[in-house]
Amino acid sequence: MPATASLEPEAEARMRARVIVWLVFLIGLVQRAEAQPQLQVPDPVLKGLPFTVTVEGLTPDSGYVLQVEGRTYALTWADGTWRADSVWVRQSGWVPIVLVQGEQVVARAKVRALPGWTSILPPLLAILIALLFRRVIPALFLGIWLGAWLVVDVSLAGLWKGLLDAFDVYIRSALANPDHAAIVLFSLMIGGMVGIISKNGGMQGVVNWIVRWASDPRRGQLSTAVLGLLIFFDDYANTLVVGNTMRPVTDRLRISREKLAYIVDSTAAPVAALAFVTTWIGYEVGLVGTAVAQIPDYNESAYSIFLNSIPYSFYPWLALLFVFTVAWTQRDFGPMYRAEIRARTTGQVLGPDARIDEAAAEGREFRPPEDKPHRARNALIPILVLFVSVLGGLYATGEGETLREIIGSADSYRALMWGSLLGVLAAAVLSIGQRILTLDETMEAWYAGLRSMFFAMIILLLAWALSAITEELRTAQYLSSVLSERLAPGLVPAIVFVLSAATAFATGTSWGTMGILLPLVVPLAWHVLAASGLHTEAEYHHIIYSTVSAVLAGAVWGDHCSPISDTTILSSMASGCDHIEHVRTQLPYALFVGIVAVLLGTLPTGFGLPWWMAMPVAAAVLLLGLRLMGKKVPGAPEPVQKGE
Repeated sequence: MPATASLEPEAEARMRARVIVWLVFLIGLVQRAEAQPQLQVPDPVLKGLPFTVTVEGLTPDSGYVLQVEGRTYALTWADGTWRADSVWVRQSGWVPIVLVQGEQVVARAKVRALPGWTSILPPLLAILIALLFRRVIPALFLGIWLGAWLVVDVSLAGLWKGLLDAFDVYIRSALANPDHAAIVLFSLMIGGMVGIISKNGGMQGVVNWIVRWASDPRRGQLSTAVLGLLIFFDDYANTLVVGNTMRPVTDRLRISREKLAYIVDSTAAPVAALAFVTTWIGYEVGLVGTAVAQIPDYNESAYSIFLNSIPYSFYPWLALLFVFTVAWTQRDFGPMYRAEIRARTTGQVLGPDARIDEAAAEGREFRPPEDKPHRARNALIPILVLFVSVLGGLYATGEGETLREIIGSADSYRALMWGSLLGVLAAAVLSIGQRILTLDETMEAWYAGLRSMFFAMIILLLAWALSAITEELRTAQYLSSVLSERLAPGLVPAIVFVLSAATAFATGTSWGTMGILLPLVVPLAWHVLAASGLHTEAEYHHIIYSTVSAVLAGAVWGDHCSPISDTTILSSMASGCDHIEHVRTQLPYALFVGIVAVLLGTLPTGFGLPWWMAMPVAAAVLLLGLRLMGKKVPGAPEPVQKGE
């Protein structure tokens, strides 16, 4: 027993010694592994497009170089790391990259290279699916899925993993982004405010105040157009309220339903796209912010870019001007002239073969109670609170000596959220305080307004996710590498307008068009400027502003002309007009204004003409064209009095 007992401590000691030896050995391996330089390469990269390789764990000794496909790249010290810039590969697939010192290979890595054209497939697929099936949400999701597949691995397993990552990684990341969440909340709250001020009769009060002035066809059309301007904060609310409210007035004045639908349609989206605070602005600023985030050398805020782009939005401005010009001069041309002659001379505001659904656009969710007062201040006060609050928020969060500097540096997301919250609270307090609505009715109206924004928010969320995919695949850089040497910077806005107009016309959605194109073409415009060496000069940043406005303006134009556009359909229904007749009579006007806007506005300003010179020239041509092409529509005959 004593001998056995004496062996146990010796065995235990030997075991401890072995453990210590192994620990020392493992620690040495770890230390050597940590000391071994590690190559950090992007995945994937595009064939022929430069990328950057960083090296971690590299000692400051000189003599290290990077070798790729027989080419040698020197390492430079930047931002606390060793890196090799402008690395590129000439072949697709897995390409080896080695770090050498002298003749010794120090580290190895592989990079997965894709053909450059594959980077445009996700947005291209989204556009094609939207064109073919006229559904934006499936189109955007399929684009995200394809992009995630390219990022993960082009294989069957990668196809499945890409489907999961499309939802779990990219869409979730888009929703979790704090700035994106701010845009979603702001847009929903604006929709809620619209719901409340529609239900409490405030909007109807504004309408009633204007209608009193309408006494002849000219005043009737001008009143309709002015009402379209006043309800600037939402195009859907604008269309439903103005169309349904003014229809009895314009019928009495013998104004054709086609003309009413045109005025309603051509004041809804343009004013919502241009106004300072609308349900559109959160969506637009969110997309602009996503696009600008892909440009590391450009630090202007998204809100400032949006404000600077407004003067270059020639089509919306000119469309509004043309509406008022047509109403004031009482001149029309094409199918609209024939419709107006029919209405004035016969009193038939609808064509003999018109097909309408009077009950389809009653807009019950926006209809105020009949037994309650319709006070205009119940709409004007919340809108004023919203407007002043946003201005105050921009001033409070901005810095600088001039107003432009303050707004440019302000936290627009916080300002918009503050303003929307206070606007909703003001609308709720006015509704409940005057006992127009109960608390439950106010909440229901608020929720109805929210529901009207849900579809748009889904589109926006998917557009953000698709933008993240295109950024990871470096789509804008590839397009710029292909086009920058062949495309003059001044042509970019005009080309973007045509592309945006065609997409919106075919898909019937301005919001979907903006969601697909804005994150793609803004970085493209920047890279085209960079290829010409002009991106560092502020005087050429009008190309960026004009490109942003071209997407918005083209989307509105396509929305006006498309027979499958939601706002075009709503305008027809709310005005009680045959839908095909509305499209047929409005199309010549939209085409005329669109051609003038591109040729005399977007194109010359792209080459340096100031917008304040281009705008009056384009406006003068519109007036002259209406004078030459239009014919005077006679006034409605006086109603026959009883007994005569």
